Amino acid sequence: MTDIVAGRFDAGLRLGELLEKDMVAVRLTGEMEMMAVASPEYLAQHGTPETPGDLHHHACLNWRWPTDGSLYRWEFEEDGREFEISVNGPLIANDIEVVLQAALQGIGIAYTSHERIDGWLKDGRLVRVLERYSPKFPGVYLYHPSRRQQPPALRAFIDCLLDRHV
Repeated sequence: MTDIVAGRFDAGLRLGELLEKDMVAVRLTGEMEMMAVASPEYLAQHGTPETPGDLHHHACLNWRWPTDGSLYRWEFEEDGREFEISVNGPLIANDIEVVLQAALQGIGIAYTSHERIDGWLKDGRLVRVLERYSPKFPGVYLYHPSRRQQPPALRAFIDCLLDRHV
């Protein structure tokens, strides 16, 4: 969560829900969805959680925020109410790719965005669990402080990004 003005950056990338109100935002992705996933082998051996609370009886694969070292709390939603769960398991990594590889190997349940695992879901190597609790959230935005002071290189960069995502 870098302050791009104090850091003298032209722009930054951030999830829409984390944007500051005084920034100009350019949407780069559509809405995203977080989900819990596991390999079919893990689910066959350990069963499928029915509610987020059931995760306390499963091997959950967690990751640490690189910014402050805290553990990520899994986010869920039920009947419009958002809530978080702290999970435990055999692995904590600071790289989500390590966590996903462990899930593919049947070590436990992982939690990630749909975009990272779409291919593995389609080919059946990973299976969604707790789907009805999966929250959706605004996607990724490029943001910058002001249109009046926009450097030409930033305008060209934004135009390039928009051309690729249309």
